[in-house]
Amino acid sequence: QVHLVESGGGLVQTGGSLRLSCAASGRTFSNYAMGWFRQAPGKERDFVAAAGRSGTTRYYADSVKGRFTISRDNANTVYLQMNSLKPEDTAAYYCAAKPILNIWYLGTARGKYDYWGQGTQVTVSS
Repeated sequence: QVHLVESGGGLVQTGGSLRLSCAASGRTFSNYAMGWFRQAPGKERDFVAAAGRSGTTRYYADSVKGRFTISRDNANTVYLQMNSLKPEDTAAYYCAAKPILNIWYLGTARGKYDYWGQGTQVTVSS
């Protein structure tokens, strides 16, 4: 089992930037594909970005492509760099982990992930 803790959320103006971090503990981090999801009040939890175990494969939702970047280090952390933020990016952001043998696997469906963090709130003011 892996334990995930997100941080880095906050209040930012339109056009600003934030970097979210998700620290993993408990198991070998490199054995997990990682993803970021977000959930606005009254809405479904939606896919944002995914990174494969190798860190060289990445995939983004169309709504964030070109503005957000997912990355992971060799230790235990996955990041989400968010630039050019918009009010519609306001949501609670969650990281998720899936143990997988395929080092290129990219999960975009919420149900594919086995472990979740508690979330960090991002609010973008207009």
